[in-house]
Order: sequence, then C-alpha cells, then structure tokens
Amino acid sequence: MGRTVESYRMAMEDEIRRWKGFVKALRTEDREAFEALMNACRLYASAGSNATQLILFEPMIMSILLFQQKKIHRLEKTLDAAKRER
Repeated sequence: MGRTVESYRMAMEDEIRRWKGFVKALRTEDREAFEALMNACRLYASAGSNATQLILFEPMIMSILLFQQKKIHRLEKTLDAAKRER
C-alpha cells in the first residue's frame, strides 16, 4: 500500500510543536507574541500549501512577514490619519 503524504497544514502544526521547548522558556508576553506569529502562519496556510519550497519553515516565515507587513501598513495609515486631524 502507498503512503499518504502529510498535508502542509499538518506538517506546519508539527513544526510549531517542535518549538514547544523554546516557547516554554519565553516570558508570558513573549509567548503571546509567539502564538500570534503562529496564528499568522495558520491564517496563510492555504497559500503556504501552494508554495514550492522544500523547507517547510520558509512559507511559514513568509506568512509571518506578510501578516506583520499588513499590520505595519494599517498602523501607518492610522498614524497618518491622526496627524492630518491635528
């Protein structure tokens, strides 16, 4: 019988679990930040599953970067709007 290939989403969750020891060593605030980053990976899992990289962590990092960039962009727009209101 053939073997089933693990889905990207399942492999990603395995990768996140591998960081368990690292997460335990973090302060509470940092743990929350780490979890937010992993949630960003989950948010873009569909896109990550279409990436052709052989290293699972690469699309995870790209997901985090995209999420952070969108957040920065929103904050910049909010800041610009607040400056214009002065």
